Amino acid sequence: MTSTATEAWKELAERDAQAPTSPAARGAAPVADPGEASAEALVLARELGLSITVADVLHRAGWAPDDATRRFLDPRLSHLTSPDAMADREASAERIARAVRAGERIAVFGDYDCDGITATAIMTGGLRALSGKVVPLLATRAEGSYGLSAPALERVMRAGPTLLITCDCGSSDHERLAAARAAGIDCVVIDHHLVPAEPLPAIAFLNPHRADCGFPYKGLASCGLALSLLAAVRKKLGSSLDLRPYLDLVAIGTIADVAPLTGDNRALVRAGLGVLQTGPRPGLRALAALANLDLGRGASAEDVAFRIAPRLNAPGRLGDPDVSLELLLAHDSVTASALAATVEQAQMKRRAIQEEMLTSALAEIERAGFDRDPAIVIARQGFHPGVVGIVAGRITGRYGKPTIVIALEGAKGRGSVRGPAGARLHDALGRCRAELVGFGGHQAAAGVEVRADRVEALRAAWCDAFREQDLPPAAAFATAQVRLDDRDDPAAVARDLERLEPCGEGNRAAFVLVPGAAVRSARNLKGHLKLELTFARREISCFGFELGELAPRFAGGRVDVVGRLRRDAWRGGDAVEIRIEHVAAAD
Repeated sequence: MTSTATEAWKELAERDAQAPTSPAARGAAPVADPGEASAEALVLARELGLSITVADVLHRAGWAPDDATRRFLDPRLSHLTSPDAMADREASAERIARAVRAGERIAVFGDYDCDGITATAIMTGGLRALSGKVVPLLATRAEGSYGLSAPALERVMRAGPTLLITCDCGSSDHERLAAARAAGIDCVVIDHHLVPAEPLPAIAFLNPHRADCGFPYKGLASCGLALSLLAAVRKKLGSSLDLRPYLDLVAIGTIADVAPLTGDNRALVRAGLGVLQTGPRPGLRALAALANLDLGRGASAEDVAFRIAPRLNAPGRLGDPDVSLELLLAHDSVTASALAATVEQAQMKRRAIQEEMLTSALAEIERAGFDRDPAIVIARQGFHPGVVGIVAGRITGRYGKPTIVIALEGAKGRGSVRGPAGARLHDALGRCRAELVGFGGHQAAAGVEVRADRVEALRAAWCDAFREQDLPPAAAFATAQVRLDDRDDPAAVARDLERLEPCGEGNRAAFVLVPGAAVRSARNLKGHLKLELTFARREISCFGFELGELAPRFAGGRVDVVGRLRRDAWRGGDAVEIRIEHVAAAD
């Protein structure tokens, strides 16, 4: 295993896993067998020309040998839903096109997360290519935090625009939008967050969640909405500008924002990953090189989620996100390389801060016995507010409990809330309202503001909320969706599994069981488990992050392994590997 490969696995292991992290536990409990493929799955394999294993994945997910399944396996941009029924799309395009024709100064303001940054880059790059005069701006943690805050609006006004386009924010920024309108600035809002009942003081508001929006697909992230609006502006201006080069940014923003990878998003992200593979954007080429990611071999949604998006997010988490936007807009490789190095430094700093905070939080949990409570609250002076969400996710993954991590600064603090699958976080926060200055978000993730002297009261209320909320039982280990069929060539299965990509929210990647495989070798590689297996006379490599201590247990025996089956990018050819989620000695 090369250092490059190990680093790649390390980054992937940062995901908020819900399984216990104890190697002893992951190597002890037996593996559940989903059983062999059904007769219906065999028909699906024959009709669609798929391996039995992948046909079984589709059959168990409810797919049939029909045109809908064929479109799922081969999503195309031509399958996209017509945008004609999107509320205010026409009005937005008309106002922006008028601004371009008249040479007006246009401010494009985006939130500082990946969706906001990519949407801002799409709108800025596209309008500039259409001869628009654009000033891009991003929200910052130091000046107002998320959204179009009062300090952010001051920055917008200093830029002197007559038109403001917000990206990934604005749906609830009524007061600032009204102030902009009073100052003579027209506002177009592009957002996909929940819509308050109060009408928005903007000349146009693109958000599929509007009650009066007839656009049927509600899953677009702000970057996808930005591209759709840019297409409408292009049409108004009678331009033939090719918008396909912006699809890489749509893919990154959509994946990073955990938008559903279904319907229109599936087609957009599949096409965007293809654009990313060709590497036309200097900034992403430079960033991928630092992430040890060979774009020429193709990038998966997982690569974007855990190797590209965290890097683009890192500067904004620590302070100033502008360098990430500049990187995406860079036109030459020299500038891009310098900007990518700055982004990588922010990523390394973020990871160091994260590990220090996590170590401190875990020590406090063990010392205070918080792991015995139904839910966890950790608050510290000196915690970095830009990293609390990641730490909360890691704690949730370790203990399987709803967690709030708060960065205190003097008398107040801001925190992030994460929980295991099925936890209704927003409902629980509602029960804690009296102990909070404020909170927002949804059932799967949220943010809070709290006074330092109310942390203990919040902890008590948070635990009480989950004593009364029935959490679904957490799966102790990853569950295999299918068994690797011994009639299949594993290399063919790996190729067919790629046809299910992009995988993520709404289209989870399949975990495959390899049952009773003979262990040819079991090694501890710097704390990680490396297995070489023989199954049905074929060789399969396996890698288990931080499971190295299990190697002696499996040497010379047989194992049941559950994990992601994929082509082995490091060895090439028909070699395949499994990233281990659960492994146990076979009976």
